[in-house]
Amino acid sequence: MNFLKTLALATLALAASLSFAAAETFSQGSIKKLDAKARKVTIIHEELVGHGMPAMTMVFRATAGRVAQLAEGKEIAFLADRVNGKLTVTALK
Repeated sequence: MNFLKTLALATLALAASLSFAAAETFSQGSIKKLDAKARKVTIIHEELVGHGMPAMTMVFRATAGRVAQLAEGKEIAFLADRVNGKLTVTALK
C-alpha cells in the first residue's frame, strides 16, 4: 500500500512538472510585420505547445516596450499567453 501511495505521488509530481514545462516552453518564430502604433506583431511561428496551435502566421499583441525590441525579419524565441482574450507576446529570449 505504501508503494502505491509513493507511486501515485511521484506520478502527480511528474504530471505537474510536465504541465508547467509546457506552459513555459518558448516558441520559435520570425517577425513578418510590425505595427508599433497598434502594438501588434505578425509572427511566422512554429507550434505553440502550450496552446495546442500548429505552426502558422498570426498576429499577436505586445506591449510598446516589446514591440521596440523587435524588427521585421528578426528571428525570436517567445512566450505567448492570452491577455484579455487576445494572444499576446509575454516574454522574449
